[in-house]
Amino acid sequence: MNRTDVTRQGLQHARPGREALTGAAGTGATTSRRRAGEQPMVPDAAFGSYYGKPIINRPVWQSPDIPGYLFAGGLAGAASLLGAGAAVTGRPVLARVAKLGALAAAGLGGVGLVHDLGRPSRFLNMLRVLKPTSPMSVGSWILSFYGAAATAAAGAELTGRFPRLGTAATFASAAAGPLLASYTAALVADTAVPAWHDGYREMPFVFVSSAATAAGGLGLLGAPLHENSPARRLAVVGAVGELVAAKLMERRMGLSAEPYHQGFAGTCRRAGEALTAVGLVAAVVGGRRHRLAAAVSGAALMAASAFTRWGIFHAGLQSADDPKYTVVPQRRRLQAAASAATPAG
Repeated sequence: MNRTDVTRQGLQHARPGREALTGAAGTGATTSRRRAGEQPMVPDAAFGSYYGKPIINRPVWQSPDIPGYLFAGGLAGAASLLGAGAAVTGRPVLARVAKLGALAAAGLGGVGLVHDLGRPSRFLNMLRVLKPTSPMSVGSWILSFYGAAATAAAGAELTGRFPRLGTAATFASAAAGPLLASYTAALVADTAVPAWHDGYREMPFVFVSSAATAAGGLGLLGAPLHENSPARRLAVVGAVGELVAAKLMERRMGLSAEPYHQGFAGTCRRAGEALTAVGLVAAVVGGRRHRLAAAVSGAALMAASAFTRWGIFHAGLQSADDPKYTVVPQRRRLQAAASAATPAG
């Protein structure tokens, strides 16, 4: 009787034929035959999925509700910060525009979120607990606190009553604003969607920079020339930061960044980059001297920020639909880990 031993190199003392190895990729015999130029009888397995079906479930979030919420939430958060700064530096018109714009954006974003949830009670149910490890749970509390503060700040601005309460609410909304503008990045990155998850390192910088671009554009659009310098600086810094962070994210992501350049997502990203360039030029060249140039710059930058959010949202949907964006990066990481663990000899 043949005695067979199992070693790291495969089966030892195995008789050829009945006990020959089948499909043992990477064994010494297979490797030596391939090095000798011998063609395998069975081709290497190619990537595929069951009838080409997606491997992960497509996100159930709908457009325009969720990308609209991503844009409006970022705009609201950054606008509250701009409004507080304008109030401190004695720019009343810019402060008024920023506070009212923040409230309007937060309201529209909340409507989109509740519409996507289906029933308002579902949002209220998320406030029953606070789970620090869940971006959605934390974000619900951030949105609730911010909404109350932004409403009080805008109400005091409109009515002129309760100035101390209005000041406190202004600074409270400004403190919560960066959290509102950035938590949505953690929300989308904390999923299995490749185009979102694989960009988790740079995604918060993209979202915050895009929010600053939109808020600066709002200030340029609504404030007079002698008050718009903080909005202009915020818009320029945000636009440049958004472009740089997005390029770094896509370069590091590799294959998972392909959806950002394809289909509807690619169209949105290209439109956003073109509008960002137009807004930057108009802000730098004529934003401080010509009211029309400032308004054109503001409108272009706000639209650019919206296109960025729509592009990111639809890139995630496209990557979820194609199974290669889920499996191929996983296989590459496994191969890299195996190569690193194999001794050099």
